Amino acid sequence: MKKKVYLYYNDGKEIAQELYEKSLPFFQEKGIEIMTKERENEADFYVVIGGDGTLLTAFKKFARVDIPVIAINAGHLGFLTEIKKEDMFQEYQNFLEGKSQTQKRHFLKVKIGGKTYRALNEVVITRESVVKNMVKLKVFSEDSFVNHYKGDGLIIATPTGSTAYSLSAGGPIVGVPMKVYILTPIAPHNLNTRPLVMDGSSPLSVSLIEEEKAYCIIDGNNEKLLDGNDRVEISYSEETLHLVVPKNRDYYSVIREKLKWGDNLC
Repeated sequence: MKKKVYLYYNDGKEIAQELYEKSLPFFQEKGIEIMTKERENEADFYVVIGGDGTLLTAFKKFARVDIPVIAINAGHLGFLTEIKKEDMFQEYQNFLEGKSQTQKRHFLKVKIGGKTYRALNEVVITRESVVKNMVKLKVFSEDSFVNHYKGDGLIIATPTGSTAYSLSAGGPIVGVPMKVYILTPIAPHNLNTRPLVMDGSSPLSVSLIEEEKAYCIIDGNNEKLLDGNDRVEISYSEETLHLVVPKNRDYYSVIREKLKWGDNLC
């Protein structure tokens, strides 16, 4: 029986705060102890209330990731926070009764200058500013040279992130059980540079070709300024994010609903 929960919500959204305040008495009545931020690492499961951006932010703050996360959608599309607010209490109850299912999401470890970060969606390396013509990068998979990339930048996405920025830049949708890298160039200078799906078992390294500067952006919020001496090292973590999802849902049903996949749009 799960006894302790830590709740994280987007305090900038009125609906998220409202759902948070309604969740507190529900868990208290079930005998579930509400953990404070200082005791977050004692929680048996997490609840995140907001949009996908809220989950990406919370994911960076979790002391542990290999425990269940119930993500309630108080945003818009909700690829990751896919539990609808009107189903919130039922899904809470299903989880406590062991009637829910958990979906594992692989994520990246990103090392820059001795520091390590987590990336659930993607790593983006892009030009320093709009006035710069382009950024020039070289990518290696262990000791094997992959390619030079010239343009506005490069997205290295996970299957989870394949429906985010990578998709907008022309990348493919990739099923989440797979452990692969999706390399999607942003406005490439060469027309023959196309998205690439690579095996995720080997680490990648990305560096600048010339002594210029570029930004590395992790999941849309962590920005790191790179120079010619920096190398971005990317590999898959042994840990996984455990998302609690409704039993009648799967990855492809979410894509069909959110992206209108297969619908006649005209």
